[in-house]
Amino acid sequence: TVLPEALERWPVELLQELLPRHMQIIYDINWRFLQELRAKFGNDQAREYRMSIIQEGDEKMVRMAHLALVASHTVNGVAEIHSELIKQTIFEDFYEMYPKKFQNKTNGVTPRRWLAFCNPPLRNLINETLGTDAWISRLDLLEGLKSHADDGEFQSRWVEVKQLAKAKLAAKIKELCGVEVSTDALFDVQVKRIHEYKR
Repeated sequence: TVLPEALERWPVELLQELLPRHMQIIYDINWRFLQELRAKFGNDQAREYRMSIIQEGDEKMVRMAHLALVASHTVNGVAEIHSELIKQTIFEDFYEMYPKKFQNKTNGVTPRRWLAFCNPPLRNLINETLGTDAWISRLDLLEGLKSHADDGEFQSRWVEVKQLAKAKLAAKIKELCGVEVSTDALFDVQVKRIHEYKR
């Protein structure tokens, strides 16, 4: 997340009670980290306060994201926009300290994987219709399908491809669950929304 208030924090007192050895290790990691911080930036108390794994205050808290940042080899923002945001906002100090740790490997939905390879009949129809497979790496080329939207032959082939996929899914459901489903049914299968920036 890129919202500071959404980052997990745990009371030191609770961790000391439930996981005393873990808390000792966290204190040791924090001590070593603060030594490294001072070696790089000098005696900057404001920076130490912002970056310390242990958040000082009326109730001391362990900042889990800070612990993860310090202890991890690599930090990944998942989507490129998140990677840039965390480097410029909530983890700006850590990025300044460890710029090589911050990387980006999007695990989002890619046309190559989720359309081109998972649904070859649809891929083939799109390739034939557009006359190219360049759309796999340039999604804007799919705009070319709009001019075929009213073409009866294209519509028939599109429905045929969809029915093939539904028949394949129905067979898999029967195989795995022993349940017969109609291929005339509307299948609405979604785990979570797929943001455009992850496509």
